[in-house]
Amino acid sequence: MEESFVRESLRYLRKNKSAMFGLGIVIMFILIAIFAPLLASHEPNIQNLKNNLKPGFWSGNKEYFLGTDEFGRDLLSRIIYGTRVSLSTGLVAVFIGVLLGGFAGIFSGFFGRWIDNLIMRITDIMFSLPSILLAIVIAAILGRGLSKAMIAIGITYAPQIARIVRSETIVISNTEFIEASRAIGCNNARTIFVHVLPNVTSVIIIYGTLSLGSAILDAAALGFLGLGAQPPTAEWGAMLSQSFHSITGGYWWVETFPGFAILLTVLGFNLLGDGLRDALDPRLRRKA
Repeated sequence: MEESFVRESLRYLRKNKSAMFGLGIVIMFILIAIFAPLLASHEPNIQNLKNNLKPGFWSGNKEYFLGTDEFGRDLLSRIIYGTRVSLSTGLVAVFIGVLLGGFAGIFSGFFGRWIDNLIMRITDIMFSLPSILLAIVIAAILGRGLSKAMIAIGITYAPQIARIVRSETIVISNTEFIEASRAIGCNNARTIFVHVLPNVTSVIIIYGTLSLGSAILDAAALGFLGLGAQPPTAEWGAMLSQSFHSITGGYWWVETFPGFAILLTVLGFNLLGDGLRDALDPRLRRKA
């Protein structure tokens, strides 16, 4: 019996070493976020100015493994708790982008005509600005705060997802089984949710996974600019913003470790997204 598409895709994904490496990184950070209270040795927001800017394990400091920041807070504990904030920000932002862009792309590709023109012209306007600049503008309009940053980033990702989903919807709308569903009297709502949406789900999953790394990076950028998470919230971008001057004083660890956490997380999601794209799209599969 022929293998199911899902089983074959998983088998192909397991053979992709870089995707497995990315999956391992993602799982590691998810576990860190879940078990943050057990892994953190200190409360992330408790200040102790007597221990400010202490170096970590490389100087024999066993109490503060990665050192402390300018307020004497344990850097490792703040990075661990920051994993929760950064991952949740990226997930919510991508969910908003997928929800808005996915349905906009489906409606645009399925109905065509003036609906397609209207939605695509809106996306063209949004594409005229760089995504991070658009996120800054939206965040400035909505106001400071983590929840506002999630909405701003989600809106900036919607046009990209809409374009991709629209293209796939146009292809699916011209297939024989869609014409057959219309011939037997299926209304548009049933055709979209029963026939079109399941067939574009793989595209949405692929692009959503690829976007997670960028969303976390954009959230860190907004946090760095003071438009995202506000002090004393332990968020990687905000941590960089609050301590960027420390590196000039020789306290390199205050910025290095939060920056490395961002780099590793984005790398993990990008590798996993590339692997999912290859596994879920038969046209991109490379023969082993």
